[in-house]
Amino acid sequence: MATMSVAPPVSGVLLNDFSLQVATVNGSGSQSSNLVLLRTIFQMGVPISGKNLFPSNIAGLPTWFTIRASRHGYVARKKEIDFLIAMNPETVREDVLGLDPGASVLYDEPLKANDLRHDVTFYPVPFDKLVAGVCPDAKLRKLVRNMIYVGCAAHLMNMEMEEVERALRQQFKKKQKAADLNWGAVKAGFDYAMTNFPQPDRCRLERMAGAQSKTAGKIIIEGNAAAALGCLFAGVTVVAWYPITPSSSLCEYLIEYLKKYRRTSDGKATFAAVQAEDELAACGMVLGAGWMGARAMTSTSGPGISLMSEFVGLGYYAEIPGVIFDIQRVGPSTGLPTRTAQGDLGFVATLGHGDTRQIILLPGSVEECYEMGIAAFDIAERYQTPIFVLSDLDLAMNHWMAEPFAYPTKPLDRGKVLRAEDLTRLKGDWARYRDVDGDGIGYRTLPGTDHPAAAFFTRGSGHNERAQYSEKSADYTNNLDRLKRKWEGAREHIPAPIVERTGAGEVAVIAYGSTHAAMLESLDQLREHKINGGYLRLRAYPFAAAVREFVAGHHRVYVVDQNRDGQMFELLQLDLGPELAARLRSVRHYNGLPVDARSLTDAIVALEGAK
Repeated sequence: MATMSVAPPVSGVLLNDFSLQVATVNGSGSQSSNLVLLRTIFQMGVPISGKNLFPSNIAGLPTWFTIRASRHGYVARKKEIDFLIAMNPETVREDVLGLDPGASVLYDEPLKANDLRHDVTFYPVPFDKLVAGVCPDAKLRKLVRNMIYVGCAAHLMNMEMEEVERALRQQFKKKQKAADLNWGAVKAGFDYAMTNFPQPDRCRLERMAGAQSKTAGKIIIEGNAAAALGCLFAGVTVVAWYPITPSSSLCEYLIEYLKKYRRTSDGKATFAAVQAEDELAACGMVLGAGWMGARAMTSTSGPGISLMSEFVGLGYYAEIPGVIFDIQRVGPSTGLPTRTAQGDLGFVATLGHGDTRQIILLPGSVEECYEMGIAAFDIAERYQTPIFVLSDLDLAMNHWMAEPFAYPTKPLDRGKVLRAEDLTRLKGDWARYRDVDGDGIGYRTLPGTDHPAAAFFTRGSGHNERAQYSEKSADYTNNLDRLKRKWEGAREHIPAPIVERTGAGEVAVIAYGSTHAAMLESLDQLREHKINGGYLRLRAYPFAAAVREFVAGHHRVYVVDQNRDGQMFELLQLDLGPELAARLRSVRHYNGLPVDARSLTDAIVALEGAK
């Protein structure tokens, strides 16, 4: 019989408000068990998020899956771990010693984790013995044994077993035998814990029902899946990509959606999906398709963006639409492929040699991954240029709650495209790069337009307004000035910044992307320090006039970046000019882990104390 080690009391019950971490080995089949725990809590009406910290190899190295349960609706990573499930002998010492006093540890009994310290509560469980009793096939035990900790946690945390079973059967769906086998392991873990650990843990769940429920009607989805849905609804017909973590799943999801929804009645595909030989080739295919009039996209990460820069410069100067999703990870070079960052912002803003300025969208939630996945194609065709959507590993590959996505009702915006009837009306008097409307955007025709005046010529070298080769200084400066005018005009026609909180003091915060969830929680913590600041969330670059107005309304504005150099801070300084730039302060998080609220709060409080 197991002996539970109980720590001295530290604090009260953590009801619907704790962080649960599972420490296992990559490739051990733990993901199914972890998602069952995640979904069970969600089904009990408690807001959740799930974050997977995994190695960049295929199998064998440590992996951690962290579930945040918060009755307050906080879904950013919590800095502290309240309940640890320790299954990895390689990391158990570090995992246990890293806990705060009063935490709890459920562990595989042979690991002897209870010898490491005496100020946490330990729950030893004989996993091999229990799984052998429910799984006769020794080959399957490695995969099934993780469900033992689901059952143990269900008892200790007061999870409703009906919801555990519902989550499990949803996880395995049509695999009835697998579901039954795993459910047997869950029950074995539950029965063992109930017998040996009769008292519930301080990390405890209670159903949030009715009006209290904060998950009713919501979904759980990854940002890459949401972005793929956006691309589908945007009318994408060409996908060209090269696999790279953490972007691969975006195109993988999208290709599956296209296979399901983009076929004729006789099964013929109405899309093209090409895995290119490298990222440079993928970008070239996207631009070729965009020039032909197709809606085309690719997804990549930092190293792929580096390779794409030559074609991106072509797309910018020849003015060809396309959409590029950059799912950021830690750099430079190969960096840490499975860690998160916002380190590509400064690079992408001027990607391409010479004078280039790119348009960037910055989703801050899975809802916005979907919405901007749609909007990016309209913006690309409206401004006839490559559009970047900068997400990151945290937002793209982790599990987030969301309201169901709205079905799009706006018609597609194909931009300034001249059709045969337009050319007839103009009597052939048009020029591809002529600024007719004063917005820097010329009119284009598409290959296949049936009119003698249609022209499909385009140039990435020096050209005049008719796309004719030119080395004249006036033609070159006219082009660059027009491209700058086009970029400037986009400020008020791309996703606008949102003032998420209006403060009552001199202090404010600017953040963007996946930092948003942590920033909302940090603002509540800052109030405890008598800092009642405003909060503006950036959603696109170039910046709208509202950003300047927001900064002008505060004495000190903290700009939060998930990179070492404060890249958004630097872009804002350049945009605002010396007087307003002097009001900016930089807060930087760059350890590769998703940013947490406590780290932001501590940094801002420290800077306020040093002002």
